[in-house]
Amino acid sequence: MLKAIPKTLTYALIAFFMFGIFKTLFSQGDSEGLRNALQKKALLVDVRTPGEFASGSVPGSVNIPLDRVEQSLSRFKGHETVVVFCRSGMRSSQAKDILVRNGFKDVVNGGTWEKVRDAKAALAPKK
Repeated sequence: MLKAIPKTLTYALIAFFMFGIFKTLFSQGDSEGLRNALQKKALLVDVRTPGEFASGSVPGSVNIPLDRVEQSLSRFKGHETVVVFCRSGMRSSQAKDILVRNGFKDVVNGGTWEKVRDAKAALAPKK
């Protein structure tokens, strides 16, 4: 006979699965758009905190934390294509929305910084 599952365990399981669903939704980014943007030599913008950026980053990327994106719009001007990314894809999704609202047209949510790093490495000429 099955015993009832404690409510706290039930809530923990629901939270665990919801986190996985949200992480998958937000971290997917736009793979084809990312590849195209990298081929166009897009501006790569890591929207994580400076501490996160210092712990590992995509070569050639700049760090503009999400809470500074709107105040830093001038840093995006002159770049036809912009790729934003972060730890999970959630902050980069918000950064993309800010940029699009401010008139930037070719903005790609790259998802995680590791995904952008790996995609960039895959496009690099083989030695």
